[in-house]
Amino acid sequence: MTRSGIARTFQNIRVFKEMTLLENVLVAMGDRARFSMLSVLLTLPAYRDAQRRERQAACELLSRVGLVDKANLFAGMLSYGEQRRLEIARALATQPKLLLLDEPAAGMNSVEKQQLMDEIVKLGEKGLSILIIEHDMRFIMGLCKQIAVLNFGRLIAQGSPEQIRADPEVIEAYLGREGTPEPVLPT
Repeated sequence: MTRSGIARTFQNIRVFKEMTLLENVLVAMGDRARFSMLSVLLTLPAYRDAQRRERQAACELLSRVGLVDKANLFAGMLSYGEQRRLEIARALATQPKLLLLDEPAAGMNSVEKQQLMDEIVKLGEKGLSILIIEHDMRFIMGLCKQIAVLNFGRLIAQGSPEQIRADPEVIEAYLGREGTPEPVLPT
């Protein structure tokens, strides 16, 4: 999946808790440069330079998600929201063309959600395609230009946030049937 340019995060966080944040990101980078066993064992200059560049790139990714100051902490010491951001940095380390985010805002407070939204917008502006699965309607409505709504695996609506907010099938599926007070989707 990674070789085809796709990276993802998971609904249930999957970080290496006994590794540092830096190590988590470096693992995701893999061994981009190929070296002989001799180069590795002797830590030849080309190998050391490649390692230095990878560490720098990993720190830049941690900086992007606001975690560079915690690079040497064990991932298990992070809050839930910080572990989510680490997962995103790790996914970005694979240099994807398509980033799949599964419930990225889960467990985050409103400030963290806004920071995440800002970062997702920046990634999109840089040309990265992003697919988000999320149940936080305020988050999605404030972030996405195009939304597809599924109900039990069936596409029931697709369009702009305004179109989704007004769609009767979406309202019924997510907020109840007719006869209940007029539901209002978040703005």
